[in-house]
Amino acid sequence: MNMHTSQLNDTLSREDAEAALAVLRRWASAVSAEEVATLDPLVSRLIPGQEVSNYPALARAYPDAFEVDDAYKASMPDLQNGPSSLIKGAKQQIQHVGISNFRLPIRFHTRDGGDLTLETSVTGTVSLDAEKKGINMSRIMRTFYKHAEETFSFDVIERALDAYKTDLESFDARIQMRFSFPMKVESLRSGLSGYQYYDIALELVESAGVRKQIIHLDYVYSSTCPCSLELSEHARQFRGQLATPHSQRSVARLSVLVDQTQSCLWFEDLIDRARLAVPTETQVMVKREDEQAFAELNAANPIFVEDAVRLFTEQLQAENRVSDFRVIASHQESLHSHDAVSVLTEGETFASESLDPKLFATLFHVG
Repeated sequence: MNMHTSQLNDTLSREDAEAALAVLRRWASAVSAEEVATLDPLVSRLIPGQEVSNYPALARAYPDAFEVDDAYKASMPDLQNGPSSLIKGAKQQIQHVGISNFRLPIRFHTRDGGDLTLETSVTGTVSLDAEKKGINMSRIMRTFYKHAEETFSFDVIERALDAYKTDLESFDARIQMRFSFPMKVESLRSGLSGYQYYDIALELVESAGVRKQIIHLDYVYSSTCPCSLELSEHARQFRGQLATPHSQRSVARLSVLVDQTQSCLWFEDLIDRARLAVPTETQVMVKREDEQAFAELNAANPIFVEDAVRLFTEQLQAENRVSDFRVIASHQESLHSHDAVSVLTEGETFASESLDPKLFATLFHVG
């Protein structure tokens, strides 16, 4: 059969189509089902004896006994791994594509040598080359589950990242794991203790062959306004007027690049640094003597939001296991209808000229 491409649209006849169909059927009957599926899974329906004879009167009962063999799997369409001709929109590299918030129980080491199993939300992404249609996202989950029984550390996360980079043939990748970490804390004066929960995220990023280990910590504290404190004392001194300074629940997000040449930076170590910077952490167990102590502690440590980020920075600069870092603070005002916010970064990792429009809204702490 001869077909001239310059006349393709004008001269093809039914006889041409029948001849082409005969050639296609002859080829399909001589090769494996996998080869047919690689060309196009629909070709198998053109082979005599393999047509769907009851279409469109399809079976409606679930086929419990049906078993999938290799030939059947090869016949199934896989659009995400299709040719670049299937790409919609600009043929552009995608920096990150993957899945977010798949959850599973993960075991973590604690500083005292114990283990904790915590519900963990995992985000896994890879880069996608401009000529590739997409990725099989379930491979990220399957790869991660292979490591889910191990006690997690950055070394384990690196092995998981290596595995799904290989599976998905990608050059850049990221894993982020979010969880709520419990730590027992003492009350200020009553001798009681209770569990404080800290939102923590571990992030492993590989870009251009360079890997970075990052820890994010949300630290919740009370901030008493220094100006309001002075004005309240002024009213007492000059007018004998009882007045109280305003304070509010506040949240700082400390994001640190771990120096991999140093010893392990435990979650508890980072929490201790935050508490040294701003000791007015919100309390778990409180009796009257603790409430009075907390009022005194706030009066001894009044801070503006600018003070807060600088105090946290002072502690991070003193920590040799931390390299670059970012401190974000949000004082959720009881005086104003708006929040007071501040951002301080050191190093290139977290430097950015633009902020996520919802960034500060994510620092709102729900008890």
